[in-house]
Amino acid sequence: MAKQPSKPSSAAKKPAARTRKPAAAPADDSDFILHSLQDAFEAKKRYAASEAEMLEFYRQMLLIRRFEEKAGQLYGLGLIGGFCHLYIGQEAVAIGLQSALDNDRDSVITGYRDHGHMLAYGIDPKVIMAELTGREAGISKGKGGSMHMFSTEHKFYGGHGIVGAQVALGGGLALAHQYNGDGGLCLAYFGDGAANQGQVYETFNMAALWNLPIVFVVEDNQYAMGTATKRSSAETRFYRRGTAFRIPGMEVNGMDVLEVRAAAEVAFAHVRAGKGPVLMECNTYRYRGHSMSDPAKYRTREEVQEQRDHHDPIEGLKKTLIEAGKTEDELKAIDKAIRAEVAAAADFAETSPEPAAGELYTDVLVEEY
Repeated sequence: MAKQPSKPSSAAKKPAARTRKPAAAPADDSDFILHSLQDAFEAKKRYAASEAEMLEFYRQMLLIRRFEEKAGQLYGLGLIGGFCHLYIGQEAVAIGLQSALDNDRDSVITGYRDHGHMLAYGIDPKVIMAELTGREAGISKGKGGSMHMFSTEHKFYGGHGIVGAQVALGGGLALAHQYNGDGGLCLAYFGDGAANQGQVYETFNMAALWNLPIVFVVEDNQYAMGTATKRSSAETRFYRRGTAFRIPGMEVNGMDVLEVRAAAEVAFAHVRAGKGPVLMECNTYRYRGHSMSDPAKYRTREEVQEQRDHHDPIEGLKKTLIEAGKTEDELKAIDKAIRAEVAAAADFAETSPEPAAGELYTDVLVEEY
């Protein structure tokens, strides 16, 4: 009987073990400390605004609120066509962040909920309302409407209807700032719904790899188009989404304009120091539906009312102003002036002519570089 071959020893079966240097733990890796900005922010969580600054923040937030309320009315009257996404409830985010920008150097890009961001830049409400109503005097000559406002003069690059597309374009703006050496940064807004788009993470990767001067801002109003974040996102704390790309994150109460401004000071200083991108999550809440055509049946009236009663950004700052010595009458006078300004913008829009037919053929191709 033939002898069976002997089985190889276990030592012969196993390849030689390879030695591998263990990766440094985040706490031991000086390049991978992602909580440093949050720590700096937590140390001084509210911006020490002067009385004049607080009054200006109050005025600007009221302007957005009253403007959007009027836009809702005009939409109901059929004077605004197409989509119309209102910013009511989210005013503290735009004002807190954009008040900290250098308007001579920095750029801003956002999605389709863009009226508030334009007003935060100090752009004339008349030309914004004229654009909403499709008039020749509109900031995009009446051809962009609610979702596609644009002003190169103010370095405001839209107003984009494709969900998440503005983030990739924001990366390009940041690259331009870096390439030109102008010292500017790009502020790129997107929502909790857009946070699940692939191009967002492609941009995170490139921004971190190339050390681009950009602040990514997630305006988490909790419902995207109409689905609660906990039902659509495995990771609902969006400020942690940059971890894989070594982008430090910040979590901010987006209903407090002074807290948003304090966070902006920390984030912008980090970026301007050449340390690369920052991801900021501003937790906020929209009072209206996703758009004017959304009945918002995915949440209760009681939930919305609770936000209005206890977290409203304008009422919160009003309380701070009164504690600082301002009177109800002084603040009512500001509201009265804002209402008059918005009424004048609506009148201007309603009486302005529509674009001439020939306007269809302009701005189709780039005429010069």
